Amino acid sequence: MSDLSRRDLLRTSAAAGVGAVVVSGLTAADHPSKSLECPPATLTGHIVRPGDASYTDARLGWDQLFSHYPLVIAFAQETQDVVNALTWARQHNIALRVRSGRHALEGWSNVDNGIVIDVSQLKSVQIDPGARIATVGAGLNQLEAVTTLAKQNFAVTTGSEGSVSLCGATLGGGLGPLNRWLGMACDSLMAAEIVVPSGHDCAEVINADLQHHSDLLWALRGAGNGNFGIVTQLTYKVYPLEHLAYVQATWDGLGDLYGVFEAWQRTVPSADRRLGSELEIHKSQILLSAWLVDGAAAQAREMLAPILSVGTPDVAVQVGNWGDIFAGAQVPLAQEPANWKFFSEFVKERFPKEAIDIIGDFMRNAPTEECNYFVDAFGGAIEREPPGGTAFAHRDALFYGEIGAAWGTRSTQPGVGDPLTSQAQAWTAEFSQALRPYADGAYVNVPNVAMQEWATAYWGSQRFERLRRIKAKYDPHNVFQYEQSIPPASH
Repeated sequence: MSDLSRRDLLRTSAAAGVGAVVVSGLTAADHPSKSLECPPATLTGHIVRPGDASYTDARLGWDQLFSHYPLVIAFAQETQDVVNALTWARQHNIALRVRSGRHALEGWSNVDNGIVIDVSQLKSVQIDPGARIATVGAGLNQLEAVTTLAKQNFAVTTGSEGSVSLCGATLGGGLGPLNRWLGMACDSLMAAEIVVPSGHDCAEVINADLQHHSDLLWALRGAGNGNFGIVTQLTYKVYPLEHLAYVQATWDGLGDLYGVFEAWQRTVPSADRRLGSELEIHKSQILLSAWLVDGAAAQAREMLAPILSVGTPDVAVQVGNWGDIFAGAQVPLAQEPANWKFFSEFVKERFPKEAIDIIGDFMRNAPTEECNYFVDAFGGAIEREPPGGTAFAHRDALFYGEIGAAWGTRSTQPGVGDPLTSQAQAWTAEFSQALRPYADGAYVNVPNVAMQEWATAYWGSQRFERLRRIKAKYDPHNVFQYEQSIPPASH
């Protein structure tokens, strides 16, 4: 990718389909208990508090537009640490947030004067090649997941940025280079180990799969981020992938924008499902990335010919192991802007010229070169739900669209007013409003903070009401809440 491009096996019971595990001498039965009472909890794992030398680094997230000061950050080393932290938070009646990859794009995985339960150090991996199943800790990021699976020639859908949590991406749906081939990341999620509230002030571990807590598995497939409990382990169906062809094309300036975008939206969403593609428009260039599973360079070029024939792009093709290609496309964190503001949308009909012109106008006036308008092709395997279904609602989209404003340099003292902040936020808001007639829905992993009907935009009304009922079952006291969390249904 161009340098401008965006972004422990603790238990095996989930893979085996076991519906209950023993925690602290208590059995987590087929439904969360309503009567358990817990002794006073003690925080375990790696605990960081204000005043500790590592506190600043421990509290900061990827997007430094947001800066919070939690009372304590508990880095879990095993599932029991998560049980203890959740119990402790409930017994002390303090706000809690769940964190893994620190990419919560509105800062909602952090909280002032509360506890952050961080699962980023749960990095186990167990792969069963014969069964084509992988069970991973919730701390694995996408780079670790892709490269580890690729060593055994397997893959699942992930996003394109390595430092994002695989767990977080999956629980919100999960789109990226392989989604037209394999579907959304959540489509491959077979089971999850999750710590949920129980009793008046306790916590317990349950395993959700198609045989046990199947309603919760459905909810975790697209609406699981910080809503029902704390996922500590995930089990995926994985797919053989020996090699792919990776195509990069760059057009200088925006003179070819209409031709490139029109060719892209007419070509890739209806192409062979092995072809995935993203288009990224910047202030002074257009970037095309495409991935052809098990493909050759010439075959990839041929599929993309309607796009590559527009203007005179600089084109490069690489064929190789997915892990190597993915790792080579990553941008070091230090080189990324400090501050980001996003707006997400799904598009069901091809953009007319008027919409593409709006993109061009806003991108030419973007606050920085790192700002972008990004689209990811849908179609292919995304159109089919997996057994058991998912909470993800946008399978009929032609493509996913995202406005991204990026500015500022990274610092250990974020939160100081950046002169570009107001301009970047206004640009994002005006851009999203201008495209509103041409888009539909939004992506919960890229939340639209100012959207009033956000729940319907993310999941649709019927799915949202089902999610509220599931919330009432597994988190009736609304322990897990934040600015756009799912409220439990009233009884």
